[in-house]
Amino acid sequence: MSSPDRPGVQPPQPIAPSAPDPAPQARPESGGPALAVVVKGYPRLSETFVAQELAALEERGFAFDIWSLRHPYDPKTHPLHARIRARPRYLPEYLYQEPLRVLRALRRARRLPGFGRALRVWLADLRRDPTPNRGRRFGQALALAAELPESVRFLYAHFLHTPASVARYAALMRGIGWGVSAHAKDIWTIPEWEKREKLAEARFCVTCTGSGAAHLRALAPDPARVGLLYHGLDLSRFPPPPARAPHDGPLRLLSVGRLVAKKGYDDLLAALARLPAGLEWRLTHVGGGPLADKLAAQARALGIAGRIAWLGKRDQTEVVALMREADLFVLPSKIAADGDRDGLPNVLMEAASQELPILSTRVSAIPEFIEDGVHGALVPPADPDALAAALARLAADPEERARMARAARVRLEAEFGMQAGIDALAARLEAALAEAEAGAAPGAGPTGAAPGAGPTGAAEGAGTGAAPDALAPEGAAPADRAADRAAEGPRPGGRAAGRAAGAGGQAAARRAGRAAPPGGRA
Repeated sequence: MSSPDRPGVQPPQPIAPSAPDPAPQARPESGGPALAVVVKGYPRLSETFVAQELAALEERGFAFDIWSLRHPYDPKTHPLHARIRARPRYLPEYLYQEPLRVLRALRRARRLPGFGRALRVWLADLRRDPTPNRGRRFGQALALAAELPESVRFLYAHFLHTPASVARYAALMRGIGWGVSAHAKDIWTIPEWEKREKLAEARFCVTCTGSGAAHLRALAPDPARVGLLYHGLDLSRFPPPPARAPHDGPLRLLSVGRLVAKKGYDDLLAALARLPAGLEWRLTHVGGGPLADKLAAQARALGIAGRIAWLGKRDQTEVVALMREADLFVLPSKIAADGDRDGLPNVLMEAASQELPILSTRVSAIPEFIEDGVHGALVPPADPDALAAALARLAADPEERARMARAARVRLEAEFGMQAGIDALAARLEAALAEAEAGAAPGAGPTGAAPGAGPTGAAEGAGTGAAPDALAPEGAAPADRAADRAAEGPRPGGRAAGRAAGAGGQAAARRAGRAAPPGGRA
């Protein structure tokens, strides 16, 4: 998608939030919660795991505000969102949309104790990732650091890429600690240098798959800092279904997922077109996404469009009702060309809760929940022939489907309930808040590494890839100018915020004797 950071290119129009976004404050509030949660967007229909966690933390007595990098775009929300009492606040989505707010934040942030450190860390990141998005993250961090209530002592970010970057920079400015929950795309599509440095600074990192935890532990200076916490499912919201009535019509297939490459819907359509002519089937799909038109065209080209209902976005109550009417749930996940992939999709656990048989693929953490032939059927990813063969086999064996569906519900109840993960997360948050309250070194991880330290806990700026001259005080003037340009957004007829900041950052790097290399995009 074209970057809305470029002048003249309009971003998608957000849906107005259910509660008005509070006006930016001239000074932070004197009272309020000690915890702030940073998310990509809120509320989001596709991120029920975030909403489930926030609601559960509130039930445990945690108070927090939600700081969102984006306004909501979904016209629908889940009933679960209405249970969450925390108020959402929206940071500037694109800096040029709120230039005065960003400039006010810059003026306040300059007076914060860690502004210089945050600026140096950001410039080191910018040298390796000279993209407009990197400039936007720093502008959002300025607003977050300037507008946080004085009471906040810890930031908790969902997703290791953009939200963690904003939380990291803001925490450095404020001199407080931060932690992060990593998921899937955010783990596999950002460069290793960025993961290493964030893991060295964060008070903790939790993630929802064994494969993701193993990868992050290998990069962390202290593997114990990375915890494996399955999202699990709040079983109180997913009671067992009533008995399924006998059904003699076409095989009713259901899939729920965003229409993006990693979900593998092109493979599913190819597989459906290869099913025997005598096998009657219907597919219902729930979800939206950028590939909607392309996939609809593929279905027409394959001659199967008349058997498919594309329902678009639906809330969780509607999804559960559809699960109770279906015969087989199909999720053909795969690894996308850019490395993006699923973790352990919550929708598989939701299907298991309704004793709906599951057919999926051996990708990421899916086999951590589904053992092939026991709790469902798994095939290799990106293999339409194998997918078609499994569909035909399961269509012919309703008893096998029912046996695996019952086993999946039993495993869900025994091993993948929500409470164990919430217990572990609550313990980490309580420890971080207690440390902050006791006046321990703000932001220091379990090994005592100071914020901004490299993986070995060395002096500020070490391990960041920035040449020493780039971190020296005499480099502050060009660095400050770069930050000013990033905060201002594009001037009339001028460049994008991040591009201006990128030019300033690369100039500072060249003064240090090193050209800024292209970095991985996060």
